[in-house]
Amino acid sequence: MHPEEYLDLVDENDRVIGRELRSTIYANGWKNFRVVNVFLKNSKGQLWIPRRTAHKAIFPSALDFSAAGHVSSGESYDEAFAKEVQEELNIDVSKVRHRLLGYLTPKDGAVLFMQVYEIESDETPQYNPDDFSESYWLTPQEVVTRIENGDSAKNDIPFLIKRFYLQ
Repeated sequence: MHPEEYLDLVDENDRVIGRELRSTIYANGWKNFRVVNVFLKNSKGQLWIPRRTAHKAIFPSALDFSAAGHVSSGESYDEAFAKEVQEELNIDVSKVRHRLLGYLTPKDGAVLFMQVYEIESDETPQYNPDDFSESYWLTPQEVVTRIENGDSAKNDIPFLIKRFYLQ
């Protein structure tokens, strides 16, 4: 985690209008910055869903995307995707099948400005134990059902699963 990294602030059209420290952005509750979210999907159509460690400042012990992170100031969405997947899952995206599922903004119902990616693999990743405590291979519906039944999760997970996998 890089709590003092700079993030770009963007306008409603995702154009950079400034930059600020991540801690300041969160302290003010601003939502005009960029993130990437990643789903790892196997050949059975299951998603690899990890649980965040209990010491995480945001969403401790909650279900998470397979990988996710902030787009640092001056970084592209694709660069952030490659960086986060390498850091969190120990996967080099140049060596696996992957695709962009979509680009969403608050106008589309997303909480933040984001690109959502999918990686195809049948292997459980060697994830970073500082990020995740356990993981599951679940169908998209199983993930949504767990959350609807009270399992804590990052806010956007059900929205993005429904949008990209349960249409």
